[in-house]
Amino acid sequence: MSFKSIVVHLDASERSHARMELALLLAKRFDAHLTALYAVFTPEARSFYVMAGSAAWFERHEASRRERRGAIERLFHAEVARACIKGEWVEAQGHANLAVPRKGRCADLIIAGQDDPNDPESYVGNHFPETLVMSAGRPVLLVPYAGFFATVGERVMVAWDGSREATRAVHDALPLLKKSKHVTLVSIDSTSGDAPDARIPGAEIATSIARHGVKVEVCAMEESSGLSPGEQMLSKAADMSADLIVMGGYGHARWQELVLGGATRTILASMTVPVLMSH
Repeated sequence: MSFKSIVVHLDASERSHARMELALLLAKRFDAHLTALYAVFTPEARSFYVMAGSAAWFERHEASRRERRGAIERLFHAEVARACIKGEWVEAQGHANLAVPRKGRCADLIIAGQDDPNDPESYVGNHFPETLVMSAGRPVLLVPYAGFFATVGERVMVAWDGSREATRAVHDALPLLKKSKHVTLVSIDSTSGDAPDARIPGAEIATSIARHGVKVEVCAMEESSGLSPGEQMLSKAADMSADLIVMGGYGHARWQELVLGGATRTILASMTVPVLMSH
């Protein structure tokens, strides 16, 4: 198994360029076809015409957006040619929460960004990263809105609790794990969800992925009374200088609400390195 088709979500935000560079890096590493899917949030234009003075602002904003879209499209084509990989530019029609998962279902990997509270252009839909993880059916590599990531997947931390979602994430991440220099599988004890005897111990899954040529070690981490599981994961990732976290994405849809597990919610809000999530 390898990543032969990658979709990266691009928008008008400041961090769009950083996501594109990471996507190009992975496409080059795996000799994959890269699709840049441009999708932004566009409010109904007529809503601005009922507020005095807002119509002119909307027109200027859209003109600025078109300039940025053109700039990043030109840069994408130039970088694809420079990297000697195959790629295409696609502009999404409709809402990003629907367009990106739909396009991503035909890919081996989707790359998207964490919400940036300081950049309005990073907003493309309500709970976009969470919705993408839960609905795409493919692994999603989420890139933090802060920081520079020269490498991804050289030192990997796998957050393991033996659940279905964690199992899916480990196997979805195998192409990256096989090329990694060091993988640490961190076993996190959890009393919620499945019965303990239904969950696979860390040593067993480590043996399984080692048969794929993955160099992996197991680290059993005791539950901390002062930190949540998500905070423990981030602390451990920092301690081992990880450049990628692999974990299951936990959540389900409830009437007019997306309910996430505590660790998933913490990581999505506070990630410090790229995170590969599968649901």
